[in-house]
Order: sequence, then structure tokens, then C-alpha cells
Amino acid sequence: MGPLRIEGNREWLKEAGPGANQGGSNPRRVVRGMSIQIAYVLIDICCVFLNGAIAFSLRFSRIDFHHILAVETLSSVYQPLNRYGAFLLLYAALIVLFCQSRDLYRTPRTRTADGEFVATVQAVFLATLILTAFIYLSGVSIVSRLVVLISLFLNVFILTMWRYAKRQLVIRRAERGIGARNVVIIGAGRVGQALKRRIEADKLLGYRFKGFLDENHSGDPSLLGKIEDLSRIARVEFLDEVLITIPSARDLVKRIVLEAPQHRLDVKIVPDLYDGLAWNATLGHIGDFPVLDLHWKPIPSLGLLVKRVIDVVASLCALILTAPLLIIAAIWIKSDSPGPVIYSSPRVGKKGRVFRCYKLRTMVANADELKGALRHRNEREGPFFKISADPRITAPGSFLRKYSLDELPQLWNVIKGDMSLVGPRPHPMDDYEQYDLAHLSRLEVKPGITGLWQVTARRDPCFETNMRLDLEYIESWDLMLDVKIMIRTFFTVLKGDGA
Repeated sequence: MGPLRIEGNREWLKEAGPGANQGGSNPRRVVRGMSIQIAYVLIDICCVFLNGAIAFSLRFSRIDFHHILAVETLSSVYQPLNRYGAFLLLYAALIVLFCQSRDLYRTPRTRTADGEFVATVQAVFLATLILTAFIYLSGVSIVSRLVVLISLFLNVFILTMWRYAKRQLVIRRAERGIGARNVVIIGAGRVGQALKRRIEADKLLGYRFKGFLDENHSGDPSLLGKIEDLSRIARVEFLDEVLITIPSARDLVKRIVLEAPQHRLDVKIVPDLYDGLAWNATLGHIGDFPVLDLHWKPIPSLGLLVKRVIDVVASLCALILTAPLLIIAAIWIKSDSPGPVIYSSPRVGKKGRVFRCYKLRTMVANADELKGALRHRNEREGPFFKISADPRITAPGSFLRKYSLDELPQLWNVIKGDMSLVGPRPHPMDDYEQYDLAHLSRLEVKPGITGLWQVTARRDPCFETNMRLDLEYIESWDLMLDVKIMIRTFFTVLKGDGA
């Protein structure tokens, strides 16, 4: 459940001075939480550097493990470490970045040990993959693949093990009640009983349940008294928080909120609106007005930032590496038929924004004018157009399409921000005009050069299959899915499955 926090009397807090509010917004607790997260980051960085040193030692030194701390051994390790320092620093930064994107610098009470293990392994593998790609694209030859491989396995092992040990420590502290907050629940009804069971079953929540306050339910053994007994119970039970499960009693809630600061109590309200639909709702604000988001999905802002960085860096590197191919293709296209080398057409992108999409020209110069006359031969179902043995395709165009080389100029679209490396393909305007209302959902994200549909059902003629896969990609997106699609695209291109 997601209790909602209500601040106590602000004027009283000003008069009471530091430490008056001992709840979740206490600056000391915020600073302590940030300090713990920084400590976790530093532990990861130290582990990555230590594992890097071990990997370098295993690769470049003849190590006698009985004398691993000998001066001559350490000195022999120093030279490769000195050369590899920049890459090791980049590796540590990537691991911290991907660990942060998976919220691994906290111990969320809703995440299982298995979930934390999987998230850590994914973060390390993704960081290693990006590092390897960077080394390959940069053309650096001094970095040993064996060093990277050893570092990968060491980091997976060490980073998962220390997090497991940390988790066990947190659990044991919680089970002993260290740092737990004494709490009473106002209302012993259905919601109150459910909240009590959750608190008692999950020690990681950090609460010590003391009892109920309620006007009714006198037969409940956990009942400490009536609601008007709050002042007495707060002193006797050394309470830290009050959880209200009957928010519909507005006058009661106002009275408790005004009374709570006198005993330095935090007050949280558990909403039971709409038959429990708001239990997992997120509290937001519109100006000064608090609102419950009953249907809300968090935007993975850090993940999207990483995706954008990868898009720009990878596209720049790819354009530089493929420049000779583009020059050869341009000469071939120009010598084969009249018309421009680059074909650009308006496409519909994210949120319906129109942009110019670039490709190497693979058809005759007036291909768009001939499209209407060929519509009756369309072999695809729904609002997109494709025919086999298209008479508009030129000789170089057939080869370029086979290996998807015609799409290389779209790397410039990625750099400009119109597109991403991975996403739903952008459709031409005439296809977009035939969309149904449900089809517009695919425009919630940037279009991509490649996507889930291209690597799983490229030959499927049904537009609904295309739509289903695009929506599946949008709903289940993460960086690892992008990496998988890009790897599969690479092998698809090598096989010449384009058309």
C-alpha cells in the first residue's frame, strides 16, 4: 500500500525548531539516506577497480598466489593498469549509471532478493556490452578481451554478493526492531486489518505495530482505546506515527492532524477510495492541490537519457565507419539513374510530429508519383504499402535494400533527435492518414531505424502484427531490450534479409 503523508502544523514546526518533525521528511533522515546511497556507489566503484586490478594481474602477471602481495607482483601490475586506467574509469561509470537506473543504490522493501540479483547482473552485463562496443568502435587494440571477460565475471560475483550481504544485514536489523517506528492504526475495519497484517508480515517496512484506536470493534484484542485516547496512547506507547484508514471522517482527520504535532507524531492517510483502487496510487500535485494518480506509469528518465546518449554516440561512430560505403553507394546510384542520391520524405514521428526522413535513393526519381497506380498490387494488410518485384526499384537499390544499407542516412535523423536506433518504424504520410484511432498508440515514442517487428516478423503482411509488436516494445521497454534488438538486427543485416 502507498500511505499518503500529511504534514503537521507548519507554524508549530517553526516554533519547535530542529528535530521536531521526526518523520520521513526529517532533513537528518534525508541526509542519512543520501549518505547511504553515496556509500553504496563508492563500494561499487571500489569493487570495480579492485576487480579490474585482479583481472589485469591474472592477464599480465605471473602471479604466485602465495606471494600475491609481494612488491614485485604489484609493480608488474602497475604498467597495464596505467594504460587501462581510462577504460577502467569508464567501466566504473557505466556500472554506476546502469545500477542507478535499476534503483540498486537503495533497498526497496518491495523488491525480492532474486529481483535485486537479476537487476545487478543486467546492469553489469549492459555496462560491459557498452564498454566492449566503445572499445571496438574506437579501434583501440591495447585492451585485452580476456581482461574484459574476467572483469565481467568478477563484477557479477562481487557486486551481487555484497548486495546480498547488505540485504541480510538490513533484514536482521529490521527483525530486531532497530530503527523501527512505533505506529498505531486509526480504524480497525477492513483496511486497518489488512494494513496491520502487512506491517507484521513485512519487517522491512520498518514499523512496529502497537495497536488500533477505534470507536467500535471493542472485541479486537489489538484495540488500545478510542480515538480520543490518542494523547495518552502516544505517551504510553512512545508512538512515532499514526496511520489513518478512515479518511472519509474529515472532522476526525483534521482533529488528529492538529493534535499530532503536540506529540511529535507523523500522520499518514491510507486512501480507501473507489473500493481500494487508490491503494497503489501515486500522490502528485497540480499547483498546490494534491492529486491521486489512479492510472500512472513512471517515465524512466535516466534510462531514456542513457538511450539518447547511446543513440548519438553509436550513430556518430557508425557514420564515420560507414562513410566509405556511403561514398561508393552514392557514386553507384548517381551513375545508374538520374535523380538525387539522398531520398527524403515526410514521416510521422513521436506525438504526431512530422519530420524529414533520409534514405539512400533505391527507386526511380518519380517513385512517389507511381505509387498510386500500384496501390492495387499492395501485398500488405492495413495502412502500409509493399509489393514484391517493385518495378520502381533500381539495380543498386535492390542490393542496398537487401542489406538495409539504404537506411544508413537515417543515422543523421537519430543524431538530430527525430529518431532513435530502436523503435517503431516511421510510416509515410499517406500510410499514416489511413491509421485507425488505436494505431496512434505507436506514436508515443520516437520511431527507430530498427525495431521488434523488423527482427521477429518482418515478412508478416499483417499491419495488426506490426502494431502488436510495436505496442509490446513500448510497454516492456528497457535498455536491455534495445540491446537484444540491435544484436538481432546485426545478424539479420548480415544474412541479407532486407527487402
